[in-house]
Amino acid sequence: MISFWFERYLNFVTRFPKVTLLLVGLVTLGLAAGLPNFKLDASSESLTLEADTDLDYYRQISKRFDSGDFLVVTFKPNNDLFADESLTSLRKMQDELAAIDGVASIDSILNVPLLYSPKRSLSETVTETLTLETPGLDKSLAKQEFLSSPIYKELILSEDGQTTALQLNLTVDYKYIELVRQRDQLRTQSHLPSFTEQDQARLDQLSEAFRKYRTTAEARAHNRVAEVRSVVDKYRSEAQIFVGGITMITADMISFIRSDLVVFGTAVLLFMIVTLALIFRSWRLVVLPMAVSITAVVMMLGFISWLDWRLTVISSNFVALLLIISLSITIHLVVRYRENGTEHPYWSQKERIQETLRFMAKPCLYTALTTVVAFASLVVSGIRPVIDFGWMMTIGLMVALVLAFVLLPAGLMALGDDDPLIETRKRPKEACKPYKGALGGFHQPLTVYLSKVIERFGSGILLGSLVVAGLSVWGISRLEVENRFIDYFKDTTEIYQGLSVIDNELGGTTTLEIIVTADKSDLALARGEFGLVDEDDPFAEADHFDESDPFETPEPLAEQDPFADADPFSEHGDTGQSFWMTKAGLKKIDALHTYLEQQPEIGVVRSLATLYRVGVDINGGLNDFELALMEKSLPQDVKQVLLSPYLVAEEEQARITLRVKDLYPGLKRKELVDRIKAHIEQDDTFESKNVRFTGLLVLYNNMLQSLFSSQIITLGAVFLAILVMFILLFRSFKIAFIAILPNSLAAISVLGIMGLGGLPLDMMTITIASITVGIGVDDTIHYIHRFKKEIVVDGDYIAAMHRAHASIGRAMYYTSVIIIFGFSIMVLSKFIPTIYFGLLTGVAMFAALMGALLLLPKLIILFKPFGKVQPQ
Repeated sequence: MISFWFERYLNFVTRFPKVTLLLVGLVTLGLAAGLPNFKLDASSESLTLEADTDLDYYRQISKRFDSGDFLVVTFKPNNDLFADESLTSLRKMQDELAAIDGVASIDSILNVPLLYSPKRSLSETVTETLTLETPGLDKSLAKQEFLSSPIYKELILSEDGQTTALQLNLTVDYKYIELVRQRDQLRTQSHLPSFTEQDQARLDQLSEAFRKYRTTAEARAHNRVAEVRSVVDKYRSEAQIFVGGITMITADMISFIRSDLVVFGTAVLLFMIVTLALIFRSWRLVVLPMAVSITAVVMMLGFISWLDWRLTVISSNFVALLLIISLSITIHLVVRYRENGTEHPYWSQKERIQETLRFMAKPCLYTALTTVVAFASLVVSGIRPVIDFGWMMTIGLMVALVLAFVLLPAGLMALGDDDPLIETRKRPKEACKPYKGALGGFHQPLTVYLSKVIERFGSGILLGSLVVAGLSVWGISRLEVENRFIDYFKDTTEIYQGLSVIDNELGGTTTLEIIVTADKSDLALARGEFGLVDEDDPFAEADHFDESDPFETPEPLAEQDPFADADPFSEHGDTGQSFWMTKAGLKKIDALHTYLEQQPEIGVVRSLATLYRVGVDINGGLNDFELALMEKSLPQDVKQVLLSPYLVAEEEQARITLRVKDLYPGLKRKELVDRIKAHIEQDDTFESKNVRFTGLLVLYNNMLQSLFSSQIITLGAVFLAILVMFILLFRSFKIAFIAILPNSLAAISVLGIMGLGGLPLDMMTITIASITVGIGVDDTIHYIHRFKKEIVVDGDYIAAMHRAHASIGRAMYYTSVIIIFGFSIMVLSKFIPTIYFGLLTGVAMFAALMGALLLLPKLIILFKPFGKVQPQ
């Protein structure tokens, strides 16, 4: 049945090539119509785990503490920072930044409340708030406060007093958070038996609504960053200015993705044209393979655009990869087509094309399927951009395979014969020697010399392979996942420079938050101290004489008392005091706060302990009554700095925020988090169940720590799947085992190189091993398939090896060179992981080629998996 339909396909493509080309063109145009909807994505969802509960919790905390995203603008004037002209420039820039849509407020040295300039009592602070712009304020005292105050030290002013930071607090997008919450809630239930069709419809509806809203939100964020840069650009002549923050990094990464798409696409296309021209010396055999590759990319980009499937910094590589891999398929077809012309010079164009497709259908199908399996294995990684990359390549490869077997033969038939070796066919039939290769045997290809090396130094190849395997295993044992986010970018980028200034001079970059919920025993203690009835106490009785007197007249001065509403201890007032605003609660927080400050990797630490220390210093001590009074009566601007970011009284939750120095030598995030957790458990100040970690460091660390398990899972999945496919293809476990060994060696060798070179795993390098196996097995399949054809000629394994190297070996060499240099083009990226990805994959593909041309033939000769073959 399959043979019947395959022959029908061959006849149609070769008899009606123009109709075939027209149909391909119409499908391409239909898919390309979706390109105006093409979008890029560099949001948090594209850089985190697929199902990370910590991400949900992070969003909840952001909403609960009303702490949205923010941008940081560092400002280092040419003159003294506290000189009038510098402060005037800073004020003008701040006013312009504050007018940008989406900027809720700005904290800077100009407007934050000052409590030590000069030092004043709490009652004076409540009465009047001082800032740097208060008339008559002593700037030298203000500068000293910024440098040494528990509130602002290392937060808003560098140690040399010359670099300051403006924090642009962005409006919290509650609609975004709510849409994500509802969608993720349904996602977590989708695998349950109780999940109905109505629930699925609701999930689809929410997902679509979220995608549309996210598109709008990202456009706003991108425009906001552009406006911020437009404003600060006006002042670059007066100061050294850098912009930092998550939304800025997101905007720049989208620019990187767009740049990489253009640069990689252009560079790969030029490289492909030059390579094809050098190999085949025929304009038809340059145009047609290029048409196959470009059509495959256009179809895929149109397809993902129709689905609103967005490219991330990881999946953006699929364009260059698809160009390269689709070209390798067509090269194998073209090489075989040219060999048919050399071996059978009197065949017609139709006969050559049909025989080429018949001969190459099975190996090309299996090579494509094994590569598909390799990319499909990335789906189990659990990392969203890696999953998308896997699916895009899986679909793209099948599209490329179909186009190679449809567009290429139809094009060859439509354009006619244009073979530089056409003169060969004018010679007598007996003068045409077989196995001359794609270029007609003008010279012996490199692969022929490699076959001679195998014959003479086969034992050395086996020994060398064992040495490489041993070194690779040692290197893998040294692999790490710890890497610095700042190292993802070149030091010439604003991202790197801004992060570096913030990290070195302004207290660190990566945020970590510790959320502490009051224990029931603590709440009971607080209620007891203030005479509150514990609602959980079944023995507590209300005072029946405490009921209001219907004949009681109100106190005449109560209505005029401005502090009456704020009195936390008025007889009928709501106490409203949190446990964390008692001395007992604050001492607990202060103990943890102190420990965190002692950790060398940690820069700025802020919490309610900051408020407590300032209050004690100013007031000479604080009791619970004064703390309650402070909680109620502090001015709003002081509350926004010292209280609101660290306390949600209704939830009895306190927050400790800190920033980790990303440039700290030998930083190990997981070890730091585990060390803090161990301290909390050992110190016994807090119950572990009441403490939870969140923040960007937690999300980033979760992704990093998943890389090891993801690497093992994806690599294990691809090896198992390909081994099964080899067994089905070759119908021999022995051949399947021999075939997978060279690819296994190539995969572990690149991981070993990373370990020995101190290169950590990241979201991009995690894919290299699977890609190496997936693409590398293509050569293995083609070689074994050809070897089986050659061994039946004379039953001589050595002679069969020489012939296989002289024929299919050349095609393997061409395609591998194209793949290696194609990946090397990625060094043009602005994103460092992409550069490493390109270089390491190129090295891995070279190892795979050497494995297929050296180790694989030696293993075949050594084990003779085909047995004694009688010549035919």
